[in-house]
Amino acid sequence: MYKNKRLIFFLSFDVVLFSLSIFLAFSLRFSGDIPRIFYEGMIKAGLILLVLKIVFLFIFRIYKVAWRFFSLNEARKIFFALAFAELIFLLIFYYFSDFFNPFPRSVVGIDFVLSYMFIGTLRISKRMLIDFKSSQFKDERIPCIVVGATSKALHLLKGAKEGSLELFPIAVVDARKELIGTYCDKFVVEEKNKIENYVKQGIKTAIIALKLEQKDLKKLFDELVSYGLNDIKIFSFTQNQAKDISIEDLLARKPKDLDGAVVAEFLKDKVVLVTGAGGTIGSELCKQCVKFGAKSLIMLDHSEFNLYKINEELGAYREKINPVLLSILDEEALDKLLKTYKIDLILHAAAYKHVPLCEQNPHSAVINNIVGTKILSDLAKKNGVKKFVMISTDKAVRPTSIMGCSKRVCELYTLNLSDENFEVSCVRFGNVLGSSGSVIPKFKAQIAANEALTLTHPDIVRYFMLVDEAVQLVLQAAAIANGGELFVLDMGEPVKIMDLAKKMLILSNRSDLEIKITGLRKGEKLFEELLIDDKDLKTKYESIFVTQSEKMSLDFLNSQIQRLKQDKNIAEILAQIVPEFKHNKEGELM
Repeated sequence: MYKNKRLIFFLSFDVVLFSLSIFLAFSLRFSGDIPRIFYEGMIKAGLILLVLKIVFLFIFRIYKVAWRFFSLNEARKIFFALAFAELIFLLIFYYFSDFFNPFPRSVVGIDFVLSYMFIGTLRISKRMLIDFKSSQFKDERIPCIVVGATSKALHLLKGAKEGSLELFPIAVVDARKELIGTYCDKFVVEEKNKIENYVKQGIKTAIIALKLEQKDLKKLFDELVSYGLNDIKIFSFTQNQAKDISIEDLLARKPKDLDGAVVAEFLKDKVVLVTGAGGTIGSELCKQCVKFGAKSLIMLDHSEFNLYKINEELGAYREKINPVLLSILDEEALDKLLKTYKIDLILHAAAYKHVPLCEQNPHSAVINNIVGTKILSDLAKKNGVKKFVMISTDKAVRPTSIMGCSKRVCELYTLNLSDENFEVSCVRFGNVLGSSGSVIPKFKAQIAANEALTLTHPDIVRYFMLVDEAVQLVLQAAAIANGGELFVLDMGEPVKIMDLAKKMLILSNRSDLEIKITGLRKGEKLFEELLIDDKDLKTKYESIFVTQSEKMSLDFLNSQIQRLKQDKNIAEILAQIVPEFKHNKEGELM
């Protein structure tokens, strides 16, 4: 209904304005006194031009544009639409000049200018009213400062005037000296240090209208907080909204060497099995496998709920995916599965990863992580699987926990199982943002429950990466692997968890909550490590390194794993397999 009304409105006015433009063009040509002899040609030309102009305005889709979205792009389209109409008319006049004569050709140029002025003015009129009238409901909106005099800022200011944002901009600031004193919409761009004056007036909100890398965004966030602002948002141009800046925005490191083409070529025509398919890493592996064109995907998990979730998320790929509810400890069923599906690639993400729980349940940890990995990799080799990729962790480097050491044993076993027919590679990386059981969801839950944030040590640090980027780097590493490599992802700079907790309180505007130090937990490290030494080699990707992994007898490993299944002295046996294992069983500083 609204679209039809808009079309009728514009068509009606355009007919009137185009008729007026041809009449005024003749009037200007003859200084206001049009000789009667030219009336017939004027009417004929006016009717043909009217039809041509409206046809070309339809072709350029001008009638689909609402008032509020009229921009320079639409103005340019109108210019070309009218220009084409006038050119077509000149061609008609050239071949059928007797039909119009007498007819002054200069009128065509005058008519073009007048038509463009009339049509453009009509369509920009409401925009002009919106831009010059004061924003409505100022008292009901939050006053804010716009950081960055950019095209995003202009879009933001327009949205604020139209009422699509619950914010009321009062100033635009920028750090670029060449922009200071210029106008951004109706605002004179001010220096960034002027924010202090606005904070003294009670302003607490800022909207960032700049496109920044994570490092620069974090620096700007810290600067804005230092001025006294406690409500900092980022403007999304595509969503036309100001969203609260999140801790993920501040921590997410964007690798510059993501190579989707290599991943797509690697996964092409492959049957892929993902274990732990419902977990944080496993589910993202599943998503990227179907995204990059795997032939088919077998999603294996022993958690019914987690498997259900990823199966629902990938519902659009029903013909490609096969959810399998199974434990990797079920050797007979797993063997049958591998025989049935003829797997090309296994991405092994299934593992118990929570350090304190693994400390409390060491037998379950080594059975699931070590024995499960042994069963899976042995059966994979037996059934002719070509490639096997194991997801490891930074906690496997000089481990201090049962979980970390169990993953190091998995690395040793699978890498020493690798040969020319069974290419095994392992990929180590740190924490992924928002993964289940990690610190960020824990802090969010504590803030939501109005509880103090609990931190094990004020100096504890961790590495973080977005899960989708970490997983793509895993797949890139797998693509360049030849077997026997232990890859390490460059996770960027480590994050001090105390700083993270403080930022999350600022972002939540919860200065009333405190941070409690509870002491290191059993098995926990103060500092996680990724690269062991300077001997680690670079690959073709700057975010992926290859580190050395020692050779070890499979007979020795098999005998020790057999002991782990039966013996209660799990930590002692793990230390015999991994001499660098220093078990922090009392939660001491190490």
